Amino acid sequence: MKNDIRDTKNDVIERNIVLISKIYESFEVLEETLGGLKLEEPLFIINAAKKSFANSVYNSIKGNDLYKAHFKN
Repeated sequence: MKNDIRDTKNDVIERNIVLISKIYESFEVLEETLGGLKLEEPLFIINAAKKSFANSVYNSIKGNDLYKAHFKN
């Protein structure tokens, strides 16, 4: 029973990591494209959005009991 719960938690964590990774990769690609086009203002906005996203993810993980339990064990 505990293994089933742990597997379910691991699945949730893995899906979240994949989703976060894909969103972050999208920021990277957009940043690269805008940089190549020499569009400074949109590039600045993307950098700010990427930083805000990273902070939000970090704060969410920091306060999430599921993640705390996962990394504690």
